[in-house]
Amino acid sequence: MSTLVKTTWAIDPTHSEVEFKIKHLVISTVKGIFKEFTGSIDVEGDDFTTAEFQFEANVDSIFTNQADRDGHLKSADFFDVANYPKITFKSTDISKKSDDNYTITGDLTVRDVTKTVHLNAEFGGIATDPYGNVKAGFEITGAINRKEFGLTFHAVTEAGNIVLGEDIKLNINVQFAKQA
Repeated sequence: MSTLVKTTWAIDPTHSEVEFKIKHLVISTVKGIFKEFTGSIDVEGDDFTTAEFQFEANVDSIFTNQADRDGHLKSADFFDVANYPKITFKSTDISKKSDDNYTITGDLTVRDVTKTVHLNAEFGGIATDPYGNVKAGFEITGAINRKEFGLTFHAVTEAGNIVLGEDIKLNINVQFAKQA
């Protein structure tokens, strides 16, 4: 009886991005990224349904291309980076939906709130880069309700329009490097 070897894959931050989008005034979408993040997958053999996925974003690295907005997002009105500097995710289950599509279920922690979320993952494949490093690519998408995670800031315009939507769309493109 053979025992499968557990392999660790680490996020390659230079070939990965963590993006979020939210409706502003209900008429347009504003996007942002986290510039600093880490993550890994531990896999038995080559079967990604056995994966244990861990991810951590540095909230202070949030970037929306507008310094005042970034500062507001870091404040107690939103992420409260002084008290909650990290956003974390740890998978609890990964199921294969089709050849290259998976559902990743796990615990997402924002501020001091942890909720189970379901994310869609499209497996892009495995390739070896010009330096001999083995890489695996995934596009991970999903949506969360910001208010469920304590991001309850609410404002309305003079005309009564909502300033921010509740749903945050996630689009995470990650490349993992197989560790020796």
